[in-house]
Amino acid sequence: MSAVSDQLVTFAILAYLIAMISHAVEYALGNVRAVSAAPARELVGAAVGATGGPVDAPAAPVAAEARRSRSAQRARLAGRIATGITVLAAALHLGALVTRGIAAERMPWGNMYEFVLTVTWIGTAAWLAVLVKRPALRRLGLFLTLVMVLLLAFAELKLYVQVVPLMPALQSYWFIVHVSTIVFSSGIFLLGVVPAMAFLIRNGYEQGKRSFPYTLARRLPAAAGLERLTFALHAFAFPVFTFAVIAGAIWAEAAWGRAWGWDPKETWAFISWVVYAGYLHARATPSVKRNVATWVAVLGFLTMLMNLFGVNFFFTGLHSYAGVS
Repeated sequence: MSAVSDQLVTFAILAYLIAMISHAVEYALGNVRAVSAAPARELVGAAVGATGGPVDAPAAPVAAEARRSRSAQRARLAGRIATGITVLAAALHLGALVTRGIAAERMPWGNMYEFVLTVTWIGTAAWLAVLVKRPALRRLGLFLTLVMVLLLAFAELKLYVQVVPLMPALQSYWFIVHVSTIVFSSGIFLLGVVPAMAFLIRNGYEQGKRSFPYTLARRLPAAAGLERLTFALHAFAFPVFTFAVIAGAIWAEAAWGRAWGWDPKETWAFISWVVYAGYLHARATPSVKRNVATWVAVLGFLTMLMNLFGVNFFFTGLHSYAGVS
């Protein structure tokens, strides 16, 4: 079952990659510029015979409209294909988690490799749920699938460890309570940073900025909708993350005799909590600009990455269960 899980991860990465390419096709074909009005008027004006009588107008505007229609149809087809392949990738991804758990005879959250697999699957599942409610946001799938390809490839190449039993320190029912809520909230935060970054560049584009990376936002949904989605995802994930931190403190009290000891993991979890709380407070404050508040959300995700990767690679503490050296 462990070998099956490894193969399913590889297939999932390939599926996410194909979905990303399909989204890129939709993104490229999505907004075909209309023929400008001036050339159209010139063509109409030229549609006068040598004797001064009217002749049939050239077919160029009609042909241009037909090309635009075909391009729009191809873009929609590419988008539907991308969504379907993302669903397939999520199914393969879930299969990898299930078979990994069967092989380990436990929940597949015992090390950093398994944690990343689970967080990324939660992010994908949440994205598909958002897409059902708001299909107009489908072009964000290009960035979501890019993130999935990068994180899963990194996990497979750098974080992979063989299946091992759960270490004694983690054999507690609090393992399910604490880690499941951390995984869930982290997956939603992972999804939330995608519309956050998209909003920042789209907002700049709508304000007239035409340098890189703002030009990438020309075909993104409106900034206001992206910002609302960012807030909704963070407002949903933050209470779950808060509960996860509290559950971790209760577990620490039972396991180590103290609820909080400023272990590196605990410290960075607290930093992330403060930053995300600051984002929600800034978002609810009318005097704070939306782009400023969104930058705080992005900073919050960077602290989550530090807690996931930086702490495990550069620090040691009571939470050194990642399986990396």
